[in-house]
Amino acid sequence: MADLPSHDIEFRVRYGETDRMGVVYHAEYLAWCEMGRTEYIRSLGMSYAEMERRGVPLAVAEARIRYHAPARYDDLIRVSTVLTRLGSRGLTFDYVITHADSGLRLASASTTLVALDPAGRATTIPADIRALLGRTSDR
Repeated sequence: MADLPSHDIEFRVRYGETDRMGVVYHAEYLAWCEMGRTEYIRSLGMSYAEMERRGVPLAVAEARIRYHAPARYDDLIRVSTVLTRLGSRGLTFDYVITHADSGLRLASASTTLVALDPAGRATTIPADIRALLGRTSDR
């Protein structure tokens, strides 16, 4: 991810994201990826909500995550998001989730999303939205 433009967000782990031992529940990492992805798109000049209003909802077709170390209550978390593939109907984002203070890698993840039409079938991403997304990626 070093040679591709990335967008970073930071936040603190909330108590409700943890188990009784103060360790972040594994599914929360996917929610953090969603936060990274939506803020990445917003950084390009369009909110995800605006994309949906324009008839381009994106559905997660595949999600992969590798856990490296646990995050804990009140840790400062950084999610670095990179658009690694932009196709005619779908796109792939990669994420590195780290402890913001120490730089310790907590998880690595990837999600592939597909554009849907109103009937829920895969459809082509409109050219203007592809151009917006492609400003930082030639994949």
